[in-house]
Amino acid sequence: MLYFKSFSSGSCGNCYYLGNGEDGILVDAGVSPRRVKQAMQADGMNLNAFSAILVTHDHLDHIRSLGAFCKRFPRPVFTTSTLHKALARHSFTRDYIDGCRAVLAEEGETQVGPYSVRWFEVPHDATQTVGYQIRTPEGTLVLMTDVGCMTDEAIACAREADYVVMESNFDVEMLMGGPYPYQLKMRICQGHGHLSNDAAAEALERYVHPGLRYVFLCHLSQHNNTPQRAREASEAVLDAFVSGASCSEEEFPRPILRVLPRQVPSPLFRLD
Repeated sequence: MLYFKSFSSGSCGNCYYLGNGEDGILVDAGVSPRRVKQAMQADGMNLNAFSAILVTHDHLDHIRSLGAFCKRFPRPVFTTSTLHKALARHSFTRDYIDGCRAVLAEEGETQVGPYSVRWFEVPHDATQTVGYQIRTPEGTLVLMTDVGCMTDEAIACAREADYVVMESNFDVEMLMGGPYPYQLKMRICQGHGHLSNDAAAEALERYVHPGLRYVFLCHLSQHNNTPQRAREASEAVLDAFVSGASCSEEEFPRPILRVLPRQVPSPLFRLD
């Protein structure tokens, strides 16, 4: 059995769970341990249901509560050596992370909790930003959030995945017509900020394959996007894929698309 849950997904905080309900991992810790504990208890789990934390990058909305986790619920914190150097200096983590420090292999896979994990770099304006390919007995999940533009390596990892969690941050029309200062708009859309709905859909078109079972759209902007616009862009790709597929839906069911909420926990998704 494999479950996936988002506790929050956006600039207000990011944290995700992948596990079997008894053991698993968290990805990022931008949500307080108290909120994570409450949401897990609501689904019949507790904080013993994960045994490690992965970190994607060192922006505050992804690590705001990492120090609190290390202090109150210490688990190994896995990320790259580059990011660990940044976390050792960051005011929110430097006093607590030393005893939890666990470095991912530069190449190949690392055992993280009950799963095997491979990382890949993506463009974003942090010290370093990585996505993860997580192999479990029930299937492979790829998570890539805060992606300025999609890379060939990220696409290759997603082509091997049964489940993909991918950023779909902004609608171009809403961003350009919105109230943000010009420099901020350019920071968001020029390759090292975030992924637009259209760019997410183009990436999905490149990696969608008959074995893909779930696509989760994450990190939607509060001011420059809506769940409907994000969903419509990617649904169009899935519609075209299914209509042009040589295999039947009985052989390979249509991938399920879900948009993750920004500020509240998602349902606990059973990935099967």
